Amino acid sequence: MTRSTTDEAAVPPLPSPKERRRLREAKSLSEEEVAAAVGVTRATVRSWETGRTSPRGRKRALYAKLIAPEPAVKPPAVKSTAVKPSAVKPPAATPEAAAAAVPEAAVPEPADLPVAPPVPEAPPAAPPADAPPAPDPAPDSDTRSGAEAPDERRVSPAEAFDELYARTAPGLVRQTYLLTGRRALARESVERAFELAWQRWPEVAVDRDPAGWVRAAAYEYAMSPWHRLRRTHRQPDAPPTEPGKRALFDALLDLPPAYRRTLLLYDGVGLDLPETAAETEASTPAAAGRLMTARAAVAERLPELADAAPAEQSALLHDRIGGLARAEHVPVPRPARAVRTGSENKARLWTRAAVAGVALLIAVTGLTLHTAPTHYEPPISPPERVGGVPPRGGPQKLTAQDLKLQKSLSEQLAHGPERLVPRLE
Repeated sequence: MTRSTTDEAAVPPLPSPKERRRLREAKSLSEEEVAAAVGVTRATVRSWETGRTSPRGRKRALYAKLIAPEPAVKPPAVKSTAVKPSAVKPPAATPEAAAAAVPEAAVPEPADLPVAPPVPEAPPAAPPADAPPAPDPAPDSDTRSGAEAPDERRVSPAEAFDELYARTAPGLVRQTYLLTGRRALARESVERAFELAWQRWPEVAVDRDPAGWVRAAAYEYAMSPWHRLRRTHRQPDAPPTEPGKRALFDALLDLPPAYRRTLLLYDGVGLDLPETAAETEASTPAAAGRLMTARAAVAERLPELADAAPAEQSALLHDRIGGLARAEHVPVPRPARAVRTGSENKARLWTRAAVAGVALLIAVTGLTLHTAPTHYEPPISPPERVGGVPPRGGPQKLTAQDLKLQKSLSEQLAHGPERLVPRLE
């Protein structure tokens, strides 16, 4: 037991489930190959990559060694503000059709569709050796790099949350609007996602991509089919008045939800294919097929996309989606402090409701036990009318002759003849 514990402690910590999948696909490994190398089933590997379970012991060491990145492509220690890592792209995990659709160069994102870099909850206790103190960091550097200096104050969780909210909330509302076609629902979805992120902030703060965590939560809430039952969200808002933007808006809303989300993540937000597949919970070939189908459907509405090459289509769609998002007037989300307060109030309300429900259940159970009978009492059957039984017999009514005889006997009893009394001889 001591040796097993020592072996587990020697294995470096595994990356997040989404990162595990990206590393596997970056090495062109399938789930079957990883399962055969580690000695488990394909379902077990899939559960490791979705976060339902984690490997242990010897299998953990083999799995960590198998998906460990190569030293030549290992990312630097200093975080960059790039939206997606463009250095690693799995060539074998994408089908040939998707390879033609994926542009070789990363397309820059519009200013209104940002994806904020990871914001840690608190800086590390000691500054890393490769991060020298910089008095004036560059505008595109991580805003938390200055907090690593020993003379700087520690960043509180509320401040980290507020910075993430300020960077990503406005653009995320515009993205969600393109996904649903409803302005009020887009704002509600983003605020709901950030409320959930604040409730789980210890988990979100250490995630590799906090903005992606919030984006996935907002998209899931916005695409819920239960919104059709709400009167205010049954019909989409009025489309744009400009013909070109209206054609793109109608083409996006006519796509199935999964295809629309894949197109928005890849061509709108700028994620690469493995990250798009991981966020939509699909395989990389399936995500590539959805992307190609969605592009073909949009190209039927936009003639300028029909004759363009795959790389040009991606650039044109990126610009058109960004322009559509900037042109539409979407509601501004509430301040971060209001979102944090609302999240805390909802958590407090649900906690009180759960406590009240448990207390009510205990009271009802106690009352039932107190008033329940201690022994069984058979119920009294209700009365029934019984037929076919003769009436009970009795003396009949005396006639006039009988009454006269009865009277005479009663009067003459004392003066009549002596009765015979038996004597003992």
